[in-house]
Amino acid sequence: MTDTSVAYVRNEMLEEQPAPSTSKGVVGWMRANLFSDIPNTIMTVVGFAFLVWFIPPIFNFLVTDAVFPWSVNNTVEACRTEAAGACWIYVVDRMDFFIYGFYPSEEYWRVNICFVLGIITLVPLLWPDLPYKGVSAIAFFVVYPIVTFILMNGGAVFGLPEVPTEKWGGLTLTLIIATVGIVVSLPIGVVLALGRRSHMPFVKYVCIAFIELWRAVPLITVLFMASIMLPLFLPEGTTIDKLLRALVGVSLFSAAYMAEVVRGGLQALPKGQYEAGDALGLSYFKSMYLVILPQALKHVIPGIVNSFISLFKDTSLVSIVGLFDLLQAVQATTAQVEWKSPNQAITGYLFAAAVFWIFCFGMSRYSMFMERRLDTGHKE
Repeated sequence: MTDTSVAYVRNEMLEEQPAPSTSKGVVGWMRANLFSDIPNTIMTVVGFAFLVWFIPPIFNFLVTDAVFPWSVNNTVEACRTEAAGACWIYVVDRMDFFIYGFYPSEEYWRVNICFVLGIITLVPLLWPDLPYKGVSAIAFFVVYPIVTFILMNGGAVFGLPEVPTEKWGGLTLTLIIATVGIVVSLPIGVVLALGRRSHMPFVKYVCIAFIELWRAVPLITVLFMASIMLPLFLPEGTTIDKLLRALVGVSLFSAAYMAEVVRGGLQALPKGQYEAGDALGLSYFKSMYLVILPQALKHVIPGIVNSFISLFKDTSLVSIVGLFDLLQAVQATTAQVEWKSPNQAITGYLFAAAVFWIFCFGMSRYSMFMERRLDTGHKE
């Protein structure tokens, strides 16, 4: 019998063939992501129809019909016409107030120096490949706050005119509250999370009581208590700076939520990781610092950044205690008669929303970058 199976064995490899034109490039991406099946196709068509209906009027309002500083008729009268769109000349005119609040205009350079120093000291910490992280941490967490307070507050001792915190406002105040809240809440949250998992009953129940108490009340109540009620319990004549009270309230409130995020990361680790630290003969603190916390914090990066974003947006609530953050500064200018127009308030709130979006989106993208770098399973 003749073996015919050899006839079906290929003796030479075929040359590589190009991929089908419908599976590569823009067409391939659209077929894989937008038109992969019937439900996906329906959603794509509906979404596209919505964009066609939504984008043109928004674009006309923001750009085509808007009044810019370089427009031919860039006066408030142009913003008061019926066909006028966003009044961007109003935003440009009040930009200093939006950024600095009531801070004296002749002292803006002090705030600008603080902005520049903040960027210079923060970038080395956020850039993973740069060396000397310890020096960068000391510069940002120790040196920078001291220099910022000296520049912002001033005083006769330093030869600078004193500017009380009541005059701080706008974006400057928003960034101060958000930065302090983020920097302070994370370490306190880690300590509270470790304390809640402690085997010592006193430490455990104190941390539980703290976390549940602060999470059970809204932030606006915390700020109200810190600003209005706290002075009633202090000795007569004792005063605490209003901004300091807001900073403490925001930091402790955020720390309680941060503690639960970190506790989730601690519980996600298998028991073997804790036993590994014990097997190496590490003390409790060394085991947590070298083995447990690096893994736990890596797993909860999205939750941590989510808390940071929420804290940044919640800074707008400090207006309840009379502090002029960015949103409150915008709201205050909407009542000014000289810029009164139908779209004045809308334009101001759109500007505030854009600023918040830029910072929040930046934090979100950086967290995604760190997830990919630390290989936490993030998928694009």
